[in-house]
Amino acid sequence: MLNYAKNYYGLQENPCHKAGSMGKKHAKEKLFWTKNEYLQFSESITDRPRAHIIFQLLYWCGIREGELLALSIKDIDFEEKVLTINKSYQRINGEDIITEPKTPKGNRIIALPDFLCDELKAYFALLYNKNPNTRIFDITKSYLYREMNRGCALSGVKKIRVHDLRHSHVSLLIELGFSPLLIAERLGHENIETTLNTYSHLYPHKQAELANTLDSILL
Repeated sequence: MLNYAKNYYGLQENPCHKAGSMGKKHAKEKLFWTKNEYLQFSESITDRPRAHIIFQLLYWCGIREGELLALSIKDIDFEEKVLTINKSYQRINGEDIITEPKTPKGNRIIALPDFLCDELKAYFALLYNKNPNTRIFDITKSYLYREMNRGCALSGVKKIRVHDLRHSHVSLLIELGFSPLLIAERLGHENIETTLNTYSHLYPHKQAELANTLDSILL
């Protein structure tokens, strides 16, 4: 905005330039679980169905914590096998607040694998209140952190943050060969550059794979 004012409305100088940039240009490498690490973790928390289905959604769909906690029953379409993301949850000053997603592209539809649809149906069968508009998971983020720590202790896998499950999902999709554009759409990123800048450290090994594929075509 200040650059615009400088270029077109006579502002002599953008005062923000004197402050310099904030944060690091190259963020620290992100932690994530491999598929086998996640499966080991997931197996250790099957004793608590709610925790298990929560982490299944976080890992296999790559959704944000706030998006998960805002989900209502009507957001799951078993006919089309899709999950609709159109809101986010926050707890502010002791109140449950439902807001718009983080960005406009955050409004999206995520395709669900069959096994996850089956697990969601089984979990819904355990619910007493099945009002379509009621939040599926009437909990706060602190519950996620506690169950994450419990699962790590039980399974012996390395500790990562709950948000790192989103990175783990991306790592899995890259390993499976899906394009950055498709990954960006699934994550709800505003543009593909966000995806590439955020997860560029996961792509280098794909270069060797690409070269090997080209070799095999010629040979």
